[in-house]
Amino acid sequence: MWPATFASRLESWNNLRDSCQNIPIEQALETINSWWFAVPWKPYYLHWDDQATWPDPWQLLSDNIYCDLARGLGILYTITLLDRADLTSATLVLTESGDNLVLVAKEKYILNWDGNTIVNTIQAVKIKRQLTQQEVKKQYL
Repeated sequence: MWPATFASRLESWNNLRDSCQNIPIEQALETINSWWFAVPWKPYYLHWDDQATWPDPWQLLSDNIYCDLARGLGILYTITLLDRADLTSATLVLTESGDNLVLVAKEKYILNWDGNTIVNTIQAVKIKRQLTQQEVKKQYL
């Protein structure tokens, strides 16, 4: 069940990050992906053209509105704030097919595709737009 209040969402997100800090990478990514797929989904909250005004992680949790892009952004924020050496190459991308995916470890892991698992077997991703962890750290954290 998704937490109803901002305080409970913030606590749940903090617990998620704590639980993923020292577990194997695949388990951490599956846990993060699964947690973000539990959000209440609504279409068309964020758009790539409005990237300059995207919410920071805390505002995203406060707004509590999650389209596919917002969910991907939340996944990227979570991975970035873990600050793990094995999770330093995550990128949020818009593919040419319109999917908003989070690529980790040079596309070895693909999140925000399916709620039950992380994917690593789809065809090569053709990237239309992207947001890297380094950009996230400069712009939002």
